[in-house]
Amino acid sequence: MIDSFLLRSDRFLSRHLGLTSRIFLIIAAGCLVASFFFPLWQIRLVAPQYSQGLDLYIYAYQLEGGRDGADLAEINILNHYIGMRQIQEADFVEMRWMPFVLGLFIVLSLRAVVFGRMGNVVDIFTLFLYFGLFSMVNFYYRMYTFGTRLDPKAPMTIEPFVPTLIGQNKIANFTQYSYPHIASYCLAGFALCLILAMVFSRKKKSAAPRPSAEKR
Repeated sequence: MIDSFLLRSDRFLSRHLGLTSRIFLIIAAGCLVASFFFPLWQIRLVAPQYSQGLDLYIYAYQLEGGRDGADLAEINILNHYIGMRQIQEADFVEMRWMPFVLGLFIVLSLRAVVFGRMGNVVDIFTLFLYFGLFSMVNFYYRMYTFGTRLDPKAPMTIEPFVPTLIGQNKIANFTQYSYPHIASYCLAGFALCLILAMVFSRKKKSAAPRPSAEKR
């Protein structure tokens, strides 16, 4: 039974990719290129004294406050009053390596276009799934540590809290909104294109086995 499963898996992974699948891989690479130009996430704080909101945009490689960075400076002033540490780009180590990881996925996708094997696409999808899950867990942990490790000597004392990852949350007299931005949808588009590339070539013939050294 195990041998049969391994044989079927080997046949599936060695299937040729059709033209449609290769086009989807090129589109997938384009989605990742586009993700560099837009934020991954947007966090907004709204309160009576900030009716227009304070915006924080999170890119794969930088943090950017609304109003040419003024919003981030204002958010850090508010954080000081409640004992939350400042939000600084230098503390987000992942922003140093994330662009290289996304670049690697672009290269692997274009490589799969050239080599044209189902196994290449499966490998990319598996690695990307792990990367996505790791990134989301790491993002949640960041928000958890920012909201729960408050300085007890801060001018204002509030209960520790966990900023919401997706949706809205009430923090003192502020309402926090947190939602994926355009680059996150680009990453989702990348995963979708990989799935479509596999679907459109699932019935293609497997690559012919190479002759053994003895037969030569």
